[in-house]
Amino acid sequence: MKTICLANKNYSRDMKKAIIILFLPLQLFAQTYSKTEIGRWQQEANRVSIIRDNWGIPHIYGKTDADAVFGLLYAQCEDDFKRVEMNYIEKLGRTSEVKGASELNKDLLIRILIDSADAINDYKNSAPWLKKLLNAFADGVNYYLYKNPLVKPALLQHFEPWYPLLWTDGSIGAINTAGVTADELGDFYNGNNSSAFYKKPYCEKDQTGSNGFAIAPSKSESGNAILYINPHVTFYFRPEVQVVSDEGLNAYGAVTWGQFFVYQGFNEHCGWMHTSGYTDNADLYAEKISKTNNKLFYSYDNQLKPVTEKQIALRYKDGDALQTKKVTTYFTQHGPVMAKRNGEWLSLKANNRSMDGLIECWKRTKATSFAAYKKIMDLRANTSNNTVYADAEGNIAYWHGNFIPKRDTSFDFTKPVDGSISATNWQGLHTMDEMLHIYNPPNGWIQNCNSSAFTAAGNYSPKKENFAPYMAPDGEDFRGINAVRVLSAQSGFNMNKVIDAGYDSYLSAFEILLPALFKAYDLNSKDDEAYKQLQEPISVLKNWNMHTNENSVATTLAIEWGERLLPVIFQHYTDDDAPDEPMVTKQFADTANASQLIPQLVATINDLQKRFGTWQVAWGSVNRYQRLHSFPNEKFDDNEPSLPMGLAASTFGSLPSFASRYYPDTKKRYGYNGNSFICVVEFGKKIKAKTLLTGGESGNENSPHFSDQALMYTQGKFKDVLFYKEDVLQHAEKTYHPGE
Repeated sequence: MKTICLANKNYSRDMKKAIIILFLPLQLFAQTYSKTEIGRWQQEANRVSIIRDNWGIPHIYGKTDADAVFGLLYAQCEDDFKRVEMNYIEKLGRTSEVKGASELNKDLLIRILIDSADAINDYKNSAPWLKKLLNAFADGVNYYLYKNPLVKPALLQHFEPWYPLLWTDGSIGAINTAGVTADELGDFYNGNNSSAFYKKPYCEKDQTGSNGFAIAPSKSESGNAILYINPHVTFYFRPEVQVVSDEGLNAYGAVTWGQFFVYQGFNEHCGWMHTSGYTDNADLYAEKISKTNNKLFYSYDNQLKPVTEKQIALRYKDGDALQTKKVTTYFTQHGPVMAKRNGEWLSLKANNRSMDGLIECWKRTKATSFAAYKKIMDLRANTSNNTVYADAEGNIAYWHGNFIPKRDTSFDFTKPVDGSISATNWQGLHTMDEMLHIYNPPNGWIQNCNSSAFTAAGNYSPKKENFAPYMAPDGEDFRGINAVRVLSAQSGFNMNKVIDAGYDSYLSAFEILLPALFKAYDLNSKDDEAYKQLQEPISVLKNWNMHTNENSVATTLAIEWGERLLPVIFQHYTDDDAPDEPMVTKQFADTANASQLIPQLVATINDLQKRFGTWQVAWGSVNRYQRLHSFPNEKFDDNEPSLPMGLAASTFGSLPSFASRYYPDTKKRYGYNGNSFICVVEFGKKIKAKTLLTGGESGNENSPHFSDQALMYTQGKFKDVLFYKEDVLQHAEKTYHPGE
């Protein structure tokens, strides 16, 4: 091959790349794609236009819905193919083939819950309109790989149209195991299970969640409804897009990498925000297992039924080779056997894969009215989300869950129930009218922050006694308390006021925790010389307004101290996915003694002094935003530039979330989770909206849109949404067909 030197040539990066490609051996471009496929892709590409605005946001315009899907997936791959691919590697249960044997338990969990054969069968039997979308999904990714031969997939050389049917309701993490972990599943099938009493071990409290607000016309300055969309997820988990077709599609919002529909967003008529919910829609069944003639049976209504066995072959990376591990798995009529606790096999009844879930996700993006949206919700296939809604007609609404099985309330479904009797079976699904919902409450606002449904509309919220316990087991959280406080305090909301409400950083948990600390200090400080070193830090905390702030030393002290308390606060609630945070925290504070409160503050001060030479460290000095490298090579470095962040994780009540932590090689904390795609939209004769992304649209560290929103992100400064094509064209950075 001819050697060429481009180092000193005055070529652009793209031109250098083109020259390098020109001189590569032709065999590198050998593809397995057929002429028929390539021809079809090129025809689809000619029907699609992608306009990148000055923030790099792709606005995709297609003649048909399928064309728009094709262009959307092509654009996603341009922005971050590696994330698109990894989401499907995970959903296929093949992560071990990329990352090694450490992922085997997670792969087994996926494979035992989601059968690819079922997804393939659904694809074959799908309605023609849906099959067109699924085909366009695969075509968009495969055309990208064809046009970009230097992009080397980690595993998936060819995307299949049935891949999107591996998901349930659009949230890639929407796997419900009723509390069984991948490691517990692995222990069972590796023979490491114990018949001793089981209790889930304490894990660090999840510092995430999501917020959704809906403001009615009666509370808005303009007389229009307003929706606030604020998912808290792993950074860069969702890009911002617009998809438009001549068949009535015009949706704007966020997609999870690899989705072909807007997951959280809006169209001209309505908007939808999903918050993760804890509605009980997955149950464990304690099975009575016996063996006869070397075959396994389970008891059901005084009959013995054979346990179904299924062998799953898991491949995993071992050095440069692929090894195979075969696991014989077991199923009863309830579902897969997941664990052994207290001597009993536990099977799982759940809905972790659903074609109706995908249909619901797509159809809501084209809803044109409140009535139409409710009709789509009646598919009842959203297994993991609550929904906050607003529309151009002036309606606001809330649904707590969507897929909710009916059960006999004489049984406690928070624990494994008897699988040997039919009385514990599901009895169909609750209807929409039976579900917990709120339509146009007189108070004029709705909020949900992964919090109790019974405070979602203040005094006009549903009453707990009117619903079965499994329908809304969610406890209250500190964000929910803060949201009610903020939304109740004012009216005349406009978009900026809603953003201000969504960015309220008050940490209501410290209303409970700090008085306990002060009391313990005051009772002991006169008699203990060691307490004198705490005099100034205690004074700083006593004078704090409990809002996070970039320049606040008190914020640093409080959060670092509070995080040390979490394992003790929640140690008795490890089996509860959503305990009532204020209640649990108050129980702790009311009974805590000095030995549970003071040493943690001392440890906080000592750690800060060790890291920074002083405990008087402003929150923005220790709490940083940094984005250096593309996925999956992200890392943090104290020696590289970073930005101060005044926000904190949602753990203690902050409505905006910026979860950060120390890493083995850092002295500072770096953010990894929280506010991601944030959006406020006002409905009316014309859409008005503002958005903000973590960092930027592109996952390519060499792109100008990799971190062009970073400073705005740390300061909470939003950009205007370009919803109408005439506005998009005025701010167009690049216009092209896929493949150009």
